[in-house]
Order: sequence, then C-alpha cells, then structure tokens
Amino acid sequence: MKTLLRFAPVAFLAVFFTLFMTSCAAIGDIFKAGAYTGIIGVIVVIAVAIWLISKLFGGGGRNS
Repeated sequence: MKTLLRFAPVAFLAVFFTLFMTSCAAIGDIFKAGAYTGIIGVIVVIAVAIWLISKLFGGGGRNS
C-alpha cells in the first residue's frame, strides 16, 4: 500500500496534464512566445520525463 501511495502524486499530475493540456493549445502558445521559449520548454519536458522514468524504475542508486 505504501508503494501505491508513493506514486499517487505523480499519477495525479500525469492524468491532470493529459486531460487539461491539449497539444494544440500548447503548440500555439509556444509559437506565440518565440523559438527560445520553445527550445527551453522542450528541454524542460525531456528533463522531467527522464526524471519521472528514473523515479518509476528505481533510479537513485539505492539497492534494497
């Protein structure tokens, strides 16, 4: 049960962004803001995705 509760906030955020952030709106906002904002946004999204994958699959260097 503790393991399930540990991933609940991450799952909630994933569902929230999936339901409420449409890709068309996000792309339109990026084009309005400019190229540098888009590049920074892509880097941030990739970094967050790598961080989430490492957390889900036991990254962090602890061997239990």
